[in-house]
Amino acid sequence: MKARRTPWWWYVIAMLVGLLAGMGISHLEETRGLGLAGIPYLASAVMVVVGFIVLYLAWQVHKYTTTDPKKRAQLKPMDSERCVNTLIVSKALAIAGALLAGWYGGQIVMLYDRFEAPFFRHIVIECIIAVIASVIDMVLGIISEGLCQLPPNMGPEHPKVVRKRREERLARFTNRASGLPMQAAGHHAGNNGADESDKWEKPCN
Repeated sequence: MKARRTPWWWYVIAMLVGLLAGMGISHLEETRGLGLAGIPYLASAVMVVVGFIVLYLAWQVHKYTTTDPKKRAQLKPMDSERCVNTLIVSKALAIAGALLAGWYGGQIVMLYDRFEAPFFRHIVIECIIAVIASVIDMVLGIISEGLCQLPPNMGPEHPKVVRKRREERLARFTNRASGLPMQAAGHHAGNNGADESDKWEKPCN
């Protein structure tokens, strides 16, 4: 299985979806007072802590996979399932960070004009801190995803193997193309020789 990096436009889409949802929840907060806007400061701190935990796990994967095989025996064994799970968590962290950044950003956009009111001021400040924490998580997720990229082995996808296979195909094509004119010339010369021999072997009447 070959994992690909998350396209950049996924983060843009996640932010836009979160932005629209955040604006919608802010509208409901203004009209009905559901109490869903904002986020406790502790939750924002936990978000950042989780992001750094994922970064540490990704760094462990990177360190293990890039260590020389002879020295790798000295490290704690790491199975492929853990590497894959760390990659999945890194991708999820980056997408969730983008989504939450848009979510709390949308609330800021809708509630900022009520900043003078103490209740909404508290919500806006919470959302600003949450946006910062979400962006940090998104960046940490992107970095962690990059650290989880495993070096290719000497299998069919290795760049050296692909380049060697391409060179071999080119060499076969070149040899085949250069051999055809020589065969044609040899065949033509053989026909001329046969005609000359037939001419001299005919009996005289």
